[in-house]
Amino acid sequence: MNIGAASEQSGLPVKTIRYYEDIGLVRPARSENGYREFLDSDLQRLKFLQRARSLGFSIEECRELLSLYEDRNRASADVREITKTKIKEVDRKIAELQSLKRVLSDLVKACHGDDRTDCPIIDDLSGGLDTAFEDRGKS
Repeated sequence: MNIGAASEQSGLPVKTIRYYEDIGLVRPARSENGYREFLDSDLQRLKFLQRARSLGFSIEECRELLSLYEDRNRASADVREITKTKIKEVDRKIAELQSLKRVLSDLVKACHGDDRTDCPIIDDLSGGLDTAFEDRGKS
């Protein structure tokens, strides 16, 4: 199948498939005229990559997972460890986002949201530097 059909069937944009080829994650055959020819095994790799990326695995993690996917003698413990590490990363990101949400929520609560010019959100973002801008305008 050509790259367009591989794109359609894998759910990946053509540009992404070309990128995956450039970095060695997929290696489609080439016809005599130079066109890529994707086999069913290539399509399986593309689907695998699409799913792994949608779950947040990095390119390097995908490379490692693909290696394990193709190794019929793999230990499932290896795959499990990679996934557990990803879960820890997701938990860390969730904690960061929850903290960010708390700060933003506190800023919104502190803001009157009316016609006044004073704004706690701007004050926080500027770190108190907004008076420097006011002073610059007066000179």
